[in-house]
Amino acid sequence: MARRGSDTSILVGMLLGFGGLIMGFLIERGNPANLIGISALIIIVAGTLGAVTVAFSLREMLSIPRLFRQALQRVPGPSPQLAQQLLEFAEKARRDGILSLEDTVEDLEDEMLRKGLRLVVDGTESEILVEVLENDLSIIEQRQLEGSEIIEAAGGFSPTMGIIGTVMGLVLVLGRLGGDVNELGHSIATAFIATLYGISFANLIWLPVANKLKNQVRQMKLEKQMIIVGIRSIQQGESPALVKEKIEGFLEEREKKELDAQRSE
Repeated sequence: MARRGSDTSILVGMLLGFGGLIMGFLIERGNPANLIGISALIIIVAGTLGAVTVAFSLREMLSIPRLFRQALQRVPGPSPQLAQQLLEFAEKARRDGILSLEDTVEDLEDEMLRKGLRLVVDGTESEILVEVLENDLSIIEQRQLEGSEIIEAAGGFSPTMGIIGTVMGLVLVLGRLGGDVNELGHSIATAFIATLYGISFANLIWLPVANKLKNQVRQMKLEKQMIIVGIRSIQQGESPALVKEKIEGFLEEREKKELDAQRSE
């Protein structure tokens, strides 16, 4: 029913972003080894995760790896396959009656589609049916947005941790004034690596991943809204042609043509 798989755009984007930064640094004859700062990395990562834990909870902070794995998954959104399935249900209900759907309900993969058709078969009123499904959608949306809020908060904390790391480095530099000038210059450069890490992680990892999760929620919401519209139309006994007109609005032009091709087979 849905297109599934991995979304490699995150990995491609990160490689492009970090690769562009390093390439620009190399063009200016910089030494990549000068960009390595273990102490700065510890300050940024530990400080950011600590701030996230304070802002949310330890359980939510520990969910960050899961959220990154989730961001790597492709969320299909409304699809011609789903539209075709809804139209088949509409045709079957129109031809054989609502109760004819009972045998196929439990085999459905999508939980909302399965629940909605079960309510239809049970004779639930249209207003109550829509209210139940929209309430479920609202809860699902809120729970999934919580994940993006955690990652987005980390993106806000990371640059600040970078500034803190830089200030700490400058404190050490000022404490060594009067020493070797070359060593002093190296220490100043090292201090600013923390700011580089903080800003880079925020704008190439945390905030883009948060936006990716939000986009997944939008795609999921569109898919569920398409299901709700289709189920309500089936419950009201509308013709497959009318159901098609309603759910086609959720599809892109290319997907509408794909649906028409499936219908003509």
